[in-house]
Amino acid sequence: MVKHHNSGVYKKADLYGRGCNIVGVADLYSVDAVDGQRFAEVPLSPSEQRQYSLESGDLLYGESSLVRDGIGRTVYVTDRGAGTAFAWHTRRYALDQRQLLAPYTYYYLQSHRARKHMMEHAIQTAITGINTAAYFACQIFVPPPEEQHAIATALGDVDALLGALDKLIAKKHELKHAAMQQLLTGRTRLSGFTGEWQQRRLGNHLIFLKHGSHSRAELIPTGSVKYLHYGDIHGSAGLMLDPSATAMPCLPASKAVGLDRLTDGDVVFADASEDLNGVGKSVELQHVGETEVVSGMHTIAVRFDKQLLADGFKAHLQFIPPFRDHLRRLAAGTKVYATNRAYIASAELRLPTTDEQTIIATVLSDMDAEIAALEARRAKTRDMKQAMMQELLTGRVRLLKAITGK
Repeated sequence: MVKHHNSGVYKKADLYGRGCNIVGVADLYSVDAVDGQRFAEVPLSPSEQRQYSLESGDLLYGESSLVRDGIGRTVYVTDRGAGTAFAWHTRRYALDQRQLLAPYTYYYLQSHRARKHMMEHAIQTAITGINTAAYFACQIFVPPPEEQHAIATALGDVDALLGALDKLIAKKHELKHAAMQQLLTGRTRLSGFTGEWQQRRLGNHLIFLKHGSHSRAELIPTGSVKYLHYGDIHGSAGLMLDPSATAMPCLPASKAVGLDRLTDGDVVFADASEDLNGVGKSVELQHVGETEVVSGMHTIAVRFDKQLLADGFKAHLQFIPPFRDHLRRLAAGTKVYATNRAYIASAELRLPTTDEQTIIATVLSDMDAEIAALEARRAKTRDMKQAMMQELLTGRVRLLKAITGK
């Protein structure tokens, strides 16, 4: 069913930057199709262009990958991608379209069965790879061409929905970022608020709470005292942390003696980051209730004066430009960027009244909720696609219209 296949052209890295558009193995992990986008450019002779240019309907896969899950990653070429060359460590193949359609094959090679085959035949050296014989030994269910087309169309419709959701989510993130830039600096004021923001030194309006210094090895899976580790702060997707509803490791009660218990409105900063973007990363606690929770290793727990900073607004301190830039400017270290109590205490900010802070926090929280709902919808759609693939690409569910024409 494969009419022909060959590997891509090798060119030295110092030649990249001019010439023919060429797709490399690394590009395969960021696109689903070669569809007219621009990649790197290299000079190719006319004969090389003829030999290594892709055609509509070709499939392209990577012989190697830096990650095991990327082995055998395959994309297909659309009309708009025709003419793009393909590089070393990628292989192009064409199918006999009378028997096996490229879009159907592309989706089949994403299926659990095909991915399992690729993983089982991966060759592990300095990088992970798969040889041609093992790749083409992958068994494939081949329904009639009409059904292949119907399956690819159905899955393509779901991909289009996922793509639309991705664009909408990205747009909502951009809108929220713009809103933060305006609202957290006072450039834009919400209706009903006109007074001047007041300059405040944070150190005059806070107390630092006693935290633990226990390693992961000292923690237990369940217990009466939850333990907030700096890694959990860096890994948090949200700005607010509800310890009563969040799975967290626990500290034995005997080791938690003398540590301050956190409560609603407390802010916990990670005191170290591997990059500047993580400097000042923090979470604000909410809905603590009767839950006992303490802050742990490499954290700075702060209780701010509620007359200065409103609950819900404190989570956004990390995004206020003067505060963020102040911490980044003072951050020190070679392998990590460090934040300490003195850096936080010495920050001086222009702040609105707590009433305005509360409304700002509500606006930004509503935007977060909208993004979360879209992301949940995307996750549900992605799961639906996986379920469809398991049913349609194995023949468990047949598309009767494609088979019967009814």
